[in-house]
Amino acid sequence: MSLITKDAKQAYINKFKSEPILVFSPGRINIIGEHTDYNGGFVFPAAVNLGIVVAIGKSNTNKSNAIALDLNSSITFELNNLKPSKQVAWANYVFGVIAELQKENKHLDNFNIVVKGNIPAGSGMSSSAALENGVVFGLNEVFNLGLTKTEMIFISQKAEHNFVGVKCGIMDQYASMFGAKNNALLLDCKSIKAKSYEIDFKNHQFVLINTNVKHSLSDSAYNDRRAACEKVAKLLNITTLREATERDLQKIEALLTPENYQKALYVIQEIERTQKAAKAIENNNLQKLGKLIYASHNGLQNQYKVSCKELDFLVDQAKKDKNVLGARMMGGGFGGCTINLIENDSTANFISTTSKAYKKEFNKDCTVYFVKLATGTHLVE
Repeated sequence: MSLITKDAKQAYINKFKSEPILVFSPGRINIIGEHTDYNGGFVFPAAVNLGIVVAIGKSNTNKSNAIALDLNSSITFELNNLKPSKQVAWANYVFGVIAELQKENKHLDNFNIVVKGNIPAGSGMSSSAALENGVVFGLNEVFNLGLTKTEMIFISQKAEHNFVGVKCGIMDQYASMFGAKNNALLLDCKSIKAKSYEIDFKNHQFVLINTNVKHSLSDSAYNDRRAACEKVAKLLNITTLREATERDLQKIEALLTPENYQKALYVIQEIERTQKAAKAIENNNLQKLGKLIYASHNGLQNQYKVSCKELDFLVDQAKKDKNVLGARMMGGGFGGCTINLIENDSTANFISTTSKAYKKEFNKDCTVYFVKLATGTHLVE
């Protein structure tokens, strides 16, 4: 049993004097395919061994309680009187899941929940989806709701849309719920079907470098970009940009601002890059994969405009080292991590050089993570 699991379990027992059900829900990385999920495209995520533990059980009082150990924060609430909380923002992920279950006429009684995680906040590893999935999975177990994993991820997604206010795609919830050890998932976000690819690069590995910044405009900018993509799709008389080609887009260029044209072009190109990346992994062509990853960052930086100076700096540092095959920002943008495909023997030197350069440039430390690809949301025995 991991340390965070022990901590969550013990805190639950100390506070509520009973044994909880324990759920581990992982964060995720995404090799390539950013901002394509809500456009019906392809993404290439994997669950990782960093995540959130949920300790959960029925309450013997007429109130429910939620505790976030990492934040030293707690809230007591009534199931029939849920409103988004401005003071306790993390609780909205819990409330959102409850509200969506209630909309589905799933009966819940009062419960207690303790959460503890080791996903770095704002890292782009999707702690929010991990929390949502952990909560819905735990409630499904405690109250025998009979939900499938697929039904659970849509509950999690709607929770984020309707209670948190971020119009996310389905990638984060899917990867966290369905992740497979040592595998990445090429997910078709239109059919919600995925193909597993074993990731064993022998002499290379993925390393994450966290900028340790999260610029405040990330949520509003995310929703703005989704709205822009939907507007272009509507002009093309299609459901999502997944159905568009570059030629289709050129036909309506005069109707679009240059900014929205580039955003839509990025999405169309990124969907294609993601499929090419899967083929590159299939063929063990890591040089090709690296070039696609660099191209992804270029599009995110210059077309979709969701990067920031700290992320761009880290990618530029990677480009200076021939042993780094590819690097890009990962996640919604405006901070968080870069994902880097590096030769094993060169990793220590690259990290040392980059960390010093980053500190010199921003007077701030970056943080390095080595992650393992892990199993999706599951009960901890």
